[in-house]
Amino acid sequence: MPVSIVHRAKEYLPGLGLCGAVALAALLLQSIEARLFGRAWIEALVLAIILGAILRTVWRPAPAFKRGTDFSARILLEIAIVLLGASVDIDAIRAAGPALAVGVVAVVATAIATSYITGRTLGLPHRMALLVAAGNSICGNSAIAATAPVIGADADEVVSSIAFTAVLGVVTVLALPLLVPLLGLSAVQYGVLAGLTVYAVPQVLAATVPVAAQSVQIGTMVKLLRVLMLGPVVLALGMGNRSEGKLPPLHHLVPWFVVGFIVLGATRTAGLIPAAALPPIQAIASILTIIAMAALGLGVDIGAVLRSGRRILAAAFISLLILGAISLGLIALLHIP
Repeated sequence: MPVSIVHRAKEYLPGLGLCGAVALAALLLQSIEARLFGRAWIEALVLAIILGAILRTVWRPAPAFKRGTDFSARILLEIAIVLLGASVDIDAIRAAGPALAVGVVAVVATAIATSYITGRTLGLPHRMALLVAAGNSICGNSAIAATAPVIGADADEVVSSIAFTAVLGVVTVLALPLLVPLLGLSAVQYGVLAGLTVYAVPQVLAATVPVAAQSVQIGTMVKLLRVLMLGPVVLALGMGNRSEGKLPPLHHLVPWFVVGFIVLGATRTAGLIPAAALPPIQAIASILTIIAMAALGLGVDIGAVLRSGRRILAAAFISLLILGAISLGLIALLHIP
């Protein structure tokens, strides 16, 4: 191996090691949470951001760490997004029926538009409003992480968006089952509602298991439909994020990781990925995302996060309420029993 390549690789090691250490600490805290409380209420992904930001507050990393942290925040995150494509099963989604599939697409599109308008009305910057809209409408942290590199969001914007949507994600899981007796929802109706409003797949399980097995099945399927929207939405945002009067390079219009996400999803649907390989792929994607979030946390300005906190929380909360109302409207429109 040429000496120059070895030397350049060594330049990345300090930052990669630091991000890896923060990620490992986050995973250990998540494990402790699960043992103490029966489940991890704050996921390692969020803990990595928190720990990274705290570390940055008390200690500013030397320039030697920059290459590795930048690599973790961008390249490792993009690789993780590609691997997320393996969690998309198009056949299972197709089985839900065309009407529900079209309805989910309409809900996501409407929710993104209304969430963005809400954020801008409350004074959020353009990119922050887009991040909150994507997180609320598609799949929370993963959507924010996937959207950020396409729209050029900085670390403060990503961390702020993820922090407050993470809080709302936990609140949603706890509060949503209360709507079953309050609104007289059937197991199927509640499954659709949970799939359309809860952020992450594990959170859908947590929100539906206490209700009914049928709610779990329907909720998971609808949630997969929302996840499938991640690729087209990120692609659309990438095409819309072009400079005035200048055609951007092809890789800016169609980011490589969006193409990879779609290709891997199609590969999984075609049965070319063995079932035994799916859990390891998903685990690797999760670990890489946690490392990337640690890198983002290490570059965050906590003061900026706190200054914009109220507006972000208000925008995320109002957007979530709007998403819930739209979802209930879809259930009524499709006459879901």
